[in-house]
Amino acid sequence: MKKKTITKGFTIITAIAAITAGLTGCGGNADTSDSGSGEASKVIKVAASSVPHAEILEAAKDELEQEGYTLEITEFQDYVKPNDVVEAGEYDANYFQHTPYLDDFNAEKGTHLAAAAKIHYEPFGIYPGTADSLENIRDGAKIAVPNDTTNEARALLLLQDNGVIILKEDAGLSATVNDIEENLYNVEIIELEAAQVARVVEEVDFVVLNGNYALEAGFNVAADAIAAETAGSEAAQTYANIICVKEGNEDNEAVQALIKVLQGDHIKAFIEEKYEGAVVPIS
Repeated sequence: MKKKTITKGFTIITAIAAITAGLTGCGGNADTSDSGSGEASKVIKVAASSVPHAEILEAAKDELEQEGYTLEITEFQDYVKPNDVVEAGEYDANYFQHTPYLDDFNAEKGTHLAAAAKIHYEPFGIYPGTADSLENIRDGAKIAVPNDTTNEARALLLLQDNGVIILKEDAGLSATVNDIEENLYNVEIIELEAAQVARVVEEVDFVVLNGNYALEAGFNVAADAIAAETAGSEAAQTYANIICVKEGNEDNEAVQALIKVLQGDHIKAFIEEKYEGAVVPIS
């Protein structure tokens, strides 16, 4: 009896252990499958500005799905969080900025982000506020510009190109209002966060806008800008908007699939048709 009882107990314990092992084994195999070739490994998470970046990404979804990837897009309204979430590993990439801005961000924040590819260029423009012509610019005119380092320099260079100010010779892409050597019309430069510039259009003579914020405000550079950067200028390459990833992920298979679609003929045609020159695909 004693031996029989022991045998029965051993049998029950062994059966429970076998069931437990079987459940654990099934779970482990599923995880391995997911990490190697399952749905989780096929999702590409991208942080983006609303216009035009998120719109362009939306247009790429079907083609990416044909390549086996599901594109998840999250829209952000500022220029900081999209980089923070990529640095933290929460997103695979972001799409909203150009390389000079990224370089400044890395230097200031100590982040480790890299440009994976150039996708498009947004001509910077001077747009009418309470005044509609630079030819008759008044003395003391107010001009709103973005206040982040690279975009402010870009705005000031455009104002210089159009005879409003003269910058110090070596100011270049790091120009600030302190680099204005000659203020030919005594203009007041009002520095605002980039997303806020278009909102003061009725309070100033002119605004100088990033392409995406101009689009969000209902401006089209071809139809509405008083002056704009030319597509053939150095700025087209210097300020090309990029797919940004964490350093080391530039050649990631999913990232490369995203880039291939965004640089493909379908997206180029979409950009040209939808934005009519306000956004220019990089060849």
